[in-house]
Amino acid sequence: MTAGKCVPGLIVAALSMYVGQVVAQTYPNKPIRLIVGFPPGGSNDIVARNLAPRLGELLGVQVVVENRAGANATIAADLVAKAPPDGYTVMLGSTSSLVISPHTYTKLSYDTLRDFSPVTTIAMTPEAIAVHPALPVKDLKSLIALAKAKPGTLDFASSGSGGLPHLAIELLKTQANINLQHVPFKGAGPAVTDLMGGHVQGIIMDFPAIYPQMKSGKLKGLALAAEKRIAQMPELPTSGEQGMPGLLAVNWFAVVAPAKTPAPVTGKLYESLMKVISAPEMKERLAAVGVETFTQTSPDAFAGFLKDELVRWGKVAKASGAKAD
Repeated sequence: MTAGKCVPGLIVAALSMYVGQVVAQTYPNKPIRLIVGFPPGGSNDIVARNLAPRLGELLGVQVVVENRAGANATIAADLVAKAPPDGYTVMLGSTSSLVISPHTYTKLSYDTLRDFSPVTTIAMTPEAIAVHPALPVKDLKSLIALAKAKPGTLDFASSGSGGLPHLAIELLKTQANINLQHVPFKGAGPAVTDLMGGHVQGIIMDFPAIYPQMKSGKLKGLALAAEKRIAQMPELPTSGEQGMPGLLAVNWFAVVAPAKTPAPVTGKLYESLMKVISAPEMKERLAAVGVETFTQTSPDAFAGFLKDELVRWGKVAKASGAKAD
């Protein structure tokens, strides 16, 4: 009797595997939407627009970058989580939307582990700390001294409440015992614009989003929240070199598809992404803006990485008390 009941289940499993194989053989045969949860100008958008044309060339279809900004990329994540699981709508997610927002939003419409099929991480970049050129500080020590002399008067911008830059600001406040006012924006672009306009005094943001302004002198770079300096700006010291080794915040970027996307499809995406990211030209293009390639050995390995990151950033979020709503 038990064996008889197992037969329909085996048939369904075999049929699902066959359908998945057929889909993979014809996939892709139409444009793929690469959803980005932030507006143009930020590091997520920079990585996506470097990735999309080369991935499209390899797959033989157009890969269209679609910006769905808002709510720290949770709007984009919700869209992808609810999209058909066919591989034609995928997301360039990051630390903020996939492993931090689940801890900083009281109510979230998606669950990272339940609602997405992980493909792979592709790159990473550190957070940088910068201020308006008129602010009379030259490093973290003088910034902390000014913040203590004028508590609550320095406004620091981020790309949105509850994301990695926000948590990095909270981490700086906690470790330095200072009172900075967090000012969330809808993405890196608007935050940088307001900082250059003098509407806020400082910012913590992904390095690529503020590198051009720091390089040109429109913003004054103070520190890199990383363990080592970055080749594009070797003069920018790390937080550890300035006596704050615990001030570490590195953002990673990853491709995920809706849950239940057939394994042959995510497998094809994984193989294609690995070829694109490992190409010397792509490594050079990303390195030029301060982004380092960072990949997983398989989609399953990425799933394990996500679980670990959810635990790690959950502890940081709880300790900081940072909330997005």
